Amino acid sequence: MDNFFDVKLAIENLPLILSGLPMTLIVSFASMALGLVLGLFVSLARSSDLAVLRYPARVYISFMRGTPILVFLFILYYGLPMVDIKMPAIIAAIIGFGLNSAAYIAEVIRSSLNSVPKGQWESAKALGLNYWQSLMKIILPQGTRIALPPLTNIFLDLVKATSLAAVITVPELFQKAQIAGGRTFDSLTMYIVVALIYWPICIIISVFQERLENRFSRYMKK
Repeated sequence: MDNFFDVKLAIENLPLILSGLPMTLIVSFASMALGLVLGLFVSLARSSDLAVLRYPARVYISFMRGTPILVFLFILYYGLPMVDIKMPAIIAAIIGFGLNSAAYIAEVIRSSLNSVPKGQWESAKALGLNYWQSLMKIILPQGTRIALPPLTNIFLDLVKATSLAAVITVPELFQKAQIAGGRTFDSLTMYIVVALIYWPICIIISVFQERLENRFSRYMKK
């Protein structure tokens, strides 16, 4: 068992690995926030009647969904400096994950908004609300309840994907585990430790999702 997982080494190096947790959470939440804002506008553009908005949005979604996030991180952090555009690793990570997740979020939001009965738009118009008032006060709250489960799945994938930020020197959980593994010559134990840290984080997010769903369900019944 010690050859597979060294409990003593795991406990000794746990503080070092956990020191990367704040950075993992910062990158995850900041990237998701960027993805939500950008994803909302991309989804609206994707559903627009104007071709000048609709087609660029479709190209953006196709490109982001069809390219590996790891390649995109390398472009941002290692490629852009070749054209004199430099940014800190954490900023590159947030932008990279945010832009990538926005493509998936846009499709979730688009399908969720389309699931809201069109009569809701007509009712909002009858009340004298303009497009943005109808969207923010009537349609988006209803669409949010539908979008919540898939958006949570995107966030869970994003939290786990932040481990890729280690390749551009972001000091998050996985990078700290790599450092610990190099010091102890027992990378397997350190990787198992970091996996066991990600697991409860994702459980907490899932529990929070269930509570939000229940809250939105009560809101919609009122």
